[in-house]
Amino acid sequence: MGLLQAGIGALSGVLADQWREYFYCDSMPENVLMTKGVKRTGSRNANTKGEDNIITNGSIIAVNEGQCMMIVEQGAIVEFSAQAGDFVWDNSTEPSIFYGNLSDNLKSTWEILKKRFTFGANPAKDQRIYYFNTKEIIGNKYGTANPVPFRVVYNNIGAGLELEVSVKCFGEYSYKITNPMLFYKNVCGNVSQDYTRDQLDSQLKSEFLTALQPAFARISALGIRYSALPGHTMELAQAMNEVLSGKWGATRGLAIVAVGVNSVTASAEDEATIKELQKSAVFRNTN
Repeated sequence: MGLLQAGIGALSGVLADQWREYFYCDSMPENVLMTKGVKRTGSRNANTKGEDNIITNGSIIAVNEGQCMMIVEQGAIVEFSAQAGDFVWDNSTEPSIFYGNLSDNLKSTWEILKKRFTFGANPAKDQRIYYFNTKEIIGNKYGTANPVPFRVVYNNIGAGLELEVSVKCFGEYSYKITNPMLFYKNVCGNVSQDYTRDQLDSQLKSEFLTALQPAFARISALGIRYSALPGHTMELAQAMNEVLSGKWGATRGLAIVAVGVNSVTASAEDEATIKELQKSAVFRNTN
């Protein structure tokens, strides 16, 4: 059981007269991360008595840009496509995968998760088509309720001085689903309709804020001052991905795309200390 590109299937003439249903997903709202595919029965060879969770041999499955499609049988992932286009469901072929624009680590995940079924002439008892939103999920606000430590290094003061200050940071971040197989397996699972971002946002925000401190340590090691963070958002996004790679990347199939910094401020006491150190550095350089 596998997928064939619709043009190839039609040219062969073998499956052209067997098309039964048409599965598709309309444009997904930005708040929907995964949804169940909709079956639209056409006038040609319409199968009006088919089961909801059965894919008839020869059915067409459409995948739009910004989406990827997954077929699940009895709870196990058996087919996957991140490539836009129309595909024919052919239960006589081996499982396949169309990568599209997603990362190559899908290949290793597919080898681990895939499971070949041999039902012979009998269909599986439960077949579901899910669509995943692979567009950038923007507008996730964050803010540190409590100050976060940030280490400032002054190399021009004597043999060098390290000062730990407490900063508050506010802004927005965006993320995207980079490995839908892991997202399905470890996050959403079977759903009847939609899996929306609000079901996950609270947990992601908590983990994001927790990761800020080690990410700030990596930024500081690059010699970037906290006051310059708004101009180094790419480095901050990379640092956040490195910190969250195990939890978000390897477990949930998510990745940080961008981190925006609206404001970052230190406490009044720390600001006063920094100014004194800067004055000391100026006097030392003039003597």
